[in-house]
Amino acid sequence: MTFKSIFSFPETVNEVAARFTASVVASIALITVLLNLHFLIFILIYGFLARVFTGPSLSPTAQVATRVVAKKLHKYAKISPGKPKRFAQSIGLSVTSMVAILYYGFGLSDAGNALLAILIVFATMEAVLGICVGCLMYRNLIKFHIIKETVCIDCANVGSKRSSSTVPV
Repeated sequence: MTFKSIFSFPETVNEVAARFTASVVASIALITVLLNLHFLIFILIYGFLARVFTGPSLSPTAQVATRVVAKKLHKYAKISPGKPKRFAQSIGLSVTSMVAILYYGFGLSDAGNALLAILIVFATMEAVLGICVGCLMYRNLIKFHIIKETVCIDCANVGSKRSSSTVPV
C-alpha cells in the first residue's frame, strides 16, 4: 500500500457498506447518549476522521463494511458517487467534534446529547432507509451552484444507478 492509496477517498461507494457504517455510527451515538458514556464520542470522531481522510483504509468499521458485509450482501449492491459521502462524513466529523467540545470543554452534556440525537436520526435514516442527508445537501449545493457541477457530474443525478459489477470491495 502506498501513502496515496491510504490517504484517498474512493470515487464510488457501495451503499451496502455505507449503510452498515451508518448503523454502527447510530448505535455508538445511541449508547453514548443512553448510558452517558461520553468517552465513546472519541470513537465516533476517530471513525469520521479516518473516513474523511482515508475512506475505508484506516476505519475499522469501514473495513468490516467493505471487506465482509458488502461481500456477503453483494447482490444488494448499489453504487453511489464518493464525493457526497465524503461530504457527509465531514459533517459527521464536525458534529462529533462539537459534541466533544460541548461535553469536555463546557460540561454541556444536554447540548452534546441534542447534537448526537440529530446524528442518530440522520445515521438511522441512511442505515434503514438509504437516505443520506449529507449527500442530499451536497447535491443541493451543486444545484444552487455553490459547488460546480463539474466537480461531480454523477452527483447532480440523484437517481443514477451503476452496475453492481463496478462495486469496490
